[in-house]
Amino acid sequence: MNIGQLARQAGVPIDTVRYYERQHLLPTAQRSAGGYRVFSDSDLTRLQFIRRAKALGFSLDEIGELLDLSDQRGQDMAQVRDSAVHKLRDIEQRIDELQRMHAALKQLVDACPGHGGLEQCPILAALTEPRQ
Repeated sequence: MNIGQLARQAGVPIDTVRYYERQHLLPTAQRSAGGYRVFSDSDLTRLQFIRRAKALGFSLDEIGELLDLSDQRGQDMAQVRDSAVHKLRDIEQRIDELQRMHAALKQLVDACPGHGGLEQCPILAALTEPRQ
């Protein structure tokens, strides 16, 4: 299949396919006699793997590591699980941070009447007061 067909089937832009190829997440494509990239079903499977891993929050470097592990069939799955556990902890930390941000911003929004002079705005006051 050509790059357009691969991109369409995987649901990504063509530039994304080229980028993943440059980042060595996809193998360098074979070329047709006319110089066009030719991709296989295994390239599509790999691209779908990348998309699913990105949707779970893995970075491209982490995805590269997962792909390397996936390519080593017959190995123990412990490393894959460890990577997923690490990513899960990272996501949980980000959720905690977002919840703290949400609570702080909600408190400021609730304290702001939404009318009157800016010098009385609790949101601006909180943003401009010195940190202790």
